[in-house]
Amino acid sequence: MTSTLCAICREGFLPKQTVVNANGVQWHPQCFVCVQCLQPFPEGLFFEHEGRKYCQTDYESLFAPICHECGQYIIGRIFAHKNAKWHPKCFTCYMCSKELSGGFVVHQGRPTCKPCAAKARAEADSKYLCAQCNHIIDTEHLTFKGEPYHPHHFDCFDCHRPLTHHAKELHAHLFCAQCYDTKEISVCAACKKPIAGRAVSALDKKWHPEHFVCGHCERPFAGERFYEHGTMAYCELHYRKLFGEPCFYCCKSAADEIVQFNKTWCENHFFCHGCDVHIKYSNSKFLEIDFLPYCKKCYGKLPDELKKRLKKAAESLERKKVGKK
Repeated sequence: MTSTLCAICREGFLPKQTVVNANGVQWHPQCFVCVQCLQPFPEGLFFEHEGRKYCQTDYESLFAPICHECGQYIIGRIFAHKNAKWHPKCFTCYMCSKELSGGFVVHQGRPTCKPCAAKARAEADSKYLCAQCNHIIDTEHLTFKGEPYHPHHFDCFDCHRPLTHHAKELHAHLFCAQCYDTKEISVCAACKKPIAGRAVSALDKKWHPEHFVCGHCERPFAGERFYEHGTMAYCELHYRKLFGEPCFYCCKSAADEIVQFNKTWCENHFFCHGCDVHIKYSNSKFLEIDFLPYCKKCYGKLPDELKKRLKKAAESLERKKVGKK
């Protein structure tokens, strides 16, 4: 038997007997229990308060604070503010919900992260908050990628001189006014801003694709056919409603219009679909194939079998017209 005694029963330990050692103090296994419920510690886990050891359940009910957010006991690190306590993960900014482990300020009596508090103050004063330093911008601001900045944070991409609020953005870079003016830049006819990517060329102007829209319903054409009238472009539906049938060739209001094959043409745009030669409607002979005009020369070049089929289809159509009469 050793001279070491159990801290609870003050009796010694038998040779080869299991000994519980915690913080340099020894216990019999049956003596190493919670001082409140007198039950062994589950998996040996215990919590100490004023030199006495408790199981987790009793420790939480007796001493652990309750989280102001989730209502659960807090074991370990605690965040406190105005007599309330939180788990670190529950102590968040009330505006953006991010954890406040990096520090916080009080805004309107509530814990708030520093960027959100600065943004709120800037909005209250009708000012911008710099996206780089998170300080209020008291002077003119510079806009880059949709965010406001102090101009002194940037230099011109070309000449490297400090920028002012007059700086302009192009291809994800910032330029001073002088360097910007040296660039060959297309400007959108709608928003008057530079076009850095794909552009639409129409009406003798350049457009952002999303800004080239019908002059009536304002829906983007998105690659679909458009029809011109004056200085405006229209979708087919609203062009027809507003101005009547457009020229099949130029998509504009037909001048001296010709109506053939359920289509309308300007007189000077009535071309052979095979050779693009202008057909004088008043004194030239032409034939129809798939509801399009062809001159006699192009028609003559067609295979004989195709011409027979076209002639047969025309005769059949004529008989149907006669029968209806």
